[in-house]
Amino acid sequence: MLNIIWSGLIIISIVLALGHDLNDEWSNRYKNNTIIELNYSTTSDSSSILLHYNDKRISADIKKLERHNSLIIPANNTLPELWLSIAQHQTSKNKTSLQAKLISIVADNHKVQFILPEVHWIKMRAISQAAFDMAEFAVKLAIGLTGIMALWLGLMRIAEKSGLIFIFVKFIRPLLKWLFPEIPKNHPALGSISLNLAANVLGLGNAATPLGIKAMQQLQELNQHKEKASHSMCMFLALNTSSVQLLPPVTLIAIMGMQVSELMLPIILATSCSTIAAIFSAKIYLRMRA
Repeated sequence: MLNIIWSGLIIISIVLALGHDLNDEWSNRYKNNTIIELNYSTTSDSSSILLHYNDKRISADIKKLERHNSLIIPANNTLPELWLSIAQHQTSKNKTSLQAKLISIVADNHKVQFILPEVHWIKMRAISQAAFDMAEFAVKLAIGLTGIMALWLGLMRIAEKSGLIFIFVKFIRPLLKWLFPEIPKNHPALGSISLNLAANVLGLGNAATPLGIKAMQQLQELNQHKEKASHSMCMFLALNTSSVQLLPPVTLIAIMGMQVSELMLPIILATSCSTIAAIFSAKIYLRMRA
């Protein structure tokens, strides 16, 4: 069912993007191959010219590029909105300037004619670029998680064999017994759940992933109805999704740096409320199903 929904959303987005681009092509929104004529004046040192666009004065340099002269117009806030959009979507890799083709410049009456860079199929190009970016991100994420999963599953195996997991479980056994009454007293699933919750509390989301998968596998072994999620699996999923975080996620620290310290209290309060709500919601729902 989810595959059908995702396929439908992708098809709808492509159709809408194609319709938007066809409308732009029909109306020639970006003035492709349209000669623009403006008055101009020279700067005091004659190093560049100033294009007179309504009440604006837009600086431009004349340079020889490839087989024709070009107007190099800096892409800043002085440009009209349409010109800024063209600068952002032009085929040139340099998006800091608008490279217009110079047709003619007449010094006698101070007229200049030029053609802005052609822009086509913006929305479809954006979809294609997003697809390639997400594909690259997915590969990097999968490779990164492979190493993390191998490391943490290995450490968990060592902790399990040495008995460290069961020592840790003893400290939180009363809470785990209330949350997961179906799990036997010394079952390995309690250790996996404990380490998963600890990793989430410390903001180690990637480290918590392999531990959560392992916990779900162990809970499935205890599940008498394999085609349905057990009560313990539902409770664990609710806890894992809404986990309290005493430390901000590593990803957030990488993005915000030291500024993330300003969010510490809101993060703790928000995640505490979400965890309490998730636990009681799961308990109430499970009682309704009983």
